[in-house]
Amino acid sequence: MYQFDISGGSKADLYRDLLAALDAVTVDERDPIANMANAAALVWEYLPDLNWAGFYRAVEGELVLGPFQGKVACIRIAMGKGVCGTAAAERTTQLVEDVHAFPGHIACDAASRSELVVPVVSDGRLIGVLDLDSPEPARFDAEDAAGCEALVALLASRIS
Repeated sequence: MYQFDISGGSKADLYRDLLAALDAVTVDERDPIANMANAAALVWEYLPDLNWAGFYRAVEGELVLGPFQGKVACIRIAMGKGVCGTAAAERTTQLVEDVHAFPGHIACDAASRSELVVPVVSDGRLIGVLDLDSPEPARFDAEDAAGCEALVALLASRIS
């Protein structure tokens, strides 16, 4: 069993500790689903004000639901559709302060107000996306995006 001392300090400290914890639980594991599941659980447990945290995997040209924490979710998302599909198609992080203002937003949970989606790319190949939703408007900022991008960079080779 893993026990982590995740800092209650600054946001930078939180992401540093979260990255170390993610490294510890995935370093010796080769199974991508197990690694995504533990990553989703860590993010869910330690990032405040989330109502969903998890992965969509790139499968045969679309995004398919992967390991997550939260309410039941949309199972398939077309590339280029919604926040997740846009992040996947453009391979760029999407930081959305108000999901209702995002053209084509896919509402899996009506309580979601803001979203952060980071594409997972390994050796130039799209693996999927890390998707975080919050019931708080403007919950995510550039520091969250950078922190999640660091998590994904570590995880990419361990889930490809």
